[in-house]
Amino acid sequence: MSAEEKLPRGEQTQEEIIQAAYRLFIQNGYHGTSMRQIAQETNLAVASIYNHFQSKEQIFLAVLERYHPIFEILPKLAQMDAPDVPEFVRRAAQFIAAHLDQRQDFLNLFFIELVEFRAAHIPQLLEKNTPLLTSFIQNFVAKKSNLRPFPPFVLARAFLGIFFAYYVTRFIAGNNPTLGGDTHILDDFIDIFLNGILVQSESAR
Repeated sequence: MSAEEKLPRGEQTQEEIIQAAYRLFIQNGYHGTSMRQIAQETNLAVASIYNHFQSKEQIFLAVLERYHPIFEILPKLAQMDAPDVPEFVRRAAQFIAAHLDQRQDFLNLFFIELVEFRAAHIPQLLEKNTPLLTSFIQNFVAKKSNLRPFPPFVLARAFLGIFFAYYVTRFIAGNNPTLGGDTHILDDFIDIFLNGILVQSESAR
């Protein structure tokens, strides 16, 4: 018996709706997916869908919370072990890159949220997951290193931002080394995050 079969019938139906909507959103986008299509995908009447979700946007919010990689990545980062910040950043960046490589749907989900909703839901979901985000930040700043005095949330935001940017821009660069598409580019992103882009003068060292 699968995990879904063990759920109460109402929860199992909700799960089926979320999974069906996820497939349709990834394929057609949010506005290109209708409630009727979701109903057909789940073999339910449209009225039955509304018994479980008040609107299509509420379904999308459930899809986002279930499938957005950030909510799979944060728990791992919150527990990741490393002796210092540079090693933590290297291990975390490699984990993020490897994880997103297994989630080819991520760009679709990312751009649906970014373009069709102007990223309206992510702050709400991050706030809902504040304890998890806080655990990640605490794990980050607790490492033995001389960190500059930036607010911890700014450090975490910059960290997540630069490595999501690595993943997104990798599809633009492809394997073209002229566009920064070689296999060692992740190391450069790690170096930029840790050390910046300016060469330090001798007096600044």
